[in-house]
Amino acid sequence: MTASAKPTLALIGGFLGAGKTTLIRAAALHLQRQGVRVAAVLNDQGDDLVDTHLLRTYSVPSQQVSGGCFCCRFPDLIDALDGLAPAQPEVIFAEAVGSCAGIVATTLRPLLRDYGSRYAVAPLTVLSNAIPADPDLRYLYDHQLAEADVVLTRSPSLTSPARYVDAISGEGLAAWLHQILAPGASAALHPLTLDYLRYAQAEASLAWLNARVTARATPAISPAMLIGPLLDRLSASIPGIVHLKLFAQSESGYLKAALTATHADPAVEGALDASPARDHEILLNLRALADPAAVLAIVQQEFARLPARLTWHSLQAFRPAVPVPFHRA
Repeated sequence: MTASAKPTLALIGGFLGAGKTTLIRAAALHLQRQGVRVAAVLNDQGDDLVDTHLLRTYSVPSQQVSGGCFCCRFPDLIDALDGLAPAQPEVIFAEAVGSCAGIVATTLRPLLRDYGSRYAVAPLTVLSNAIPADPDLRYLYDHQLAEADVVLTRSPSLTSPARYVDAISGEGLAAWLHQILAPGASAALHPLTLDYLRYAQAEASLAWLNARVTARATPAISPAMLIGPLLDRLSASIPGIVHLKLFAQSESGYLKAALTATHADPAVEGALDASPARDHEILLNLRALADPAAVLAIVQQEFARLPARLTWHSLQAFRPAVPVPFHRA
């Protein structure tokens, strides 16, 4: 890849649990091996993102935009991009909130129009995954795919019109990066006209919970033994899980686990064999078709069962507010 005079911003969209962070991490490591400087901006309705902490463990300079999607927090997105300037990135991946739609008209086209001298904008990539059964979630999913410049799938049997990329094995990764980072690649071709009342209703069907807590265990315990049982209890007791990410960091290593449904088998990565440690930093990001107060009560109850003394640093449970884009389509 040839470095350009200005960084290329590659926005990655897709529904909750589609694999956006996994794709960004794989792409970042692939480009870093080629000597390309890479950074990332993560986005969420709340604070304390698992994804931001995870990417930083892979030496990917990262910023985050909190409290709303890129379209509603557009000035914060610009501030986050400016905050990456000391790293002199050549490619910046930006991960949109998993419930966000309408991003072409409200984010990418304003970037092209007003910041084209500072950033090249790559085609919008959207990851497809299992189609949600819930009608509100299906509304979000369908509109995300409708505005994509490039659609990716993790299923080799569903490649038309999507492109197959396996971020774990790396199959298809280089070809996708070549497509979106090619100089002059067309971007933001499919703006949507959203019914914002319907959009707000769909987003508000979800409870969002973010938590950050320090656990001091006596005696010391491994990350796997600490969060494994916790994950099992959360999976069994929280109804309507759409996406759950649990991250634990200690001096002996980190562990991340993710679920995309209640009672689902988790995807786990990190140091499963990490040795026992006393102090653990735990992050939880949870999205569920449930009442936020009920989800909050379950989370507090299950964390209280941990064999450790807890210090809560943040705990949020809410439904997303009505989206009000800074640049209204």
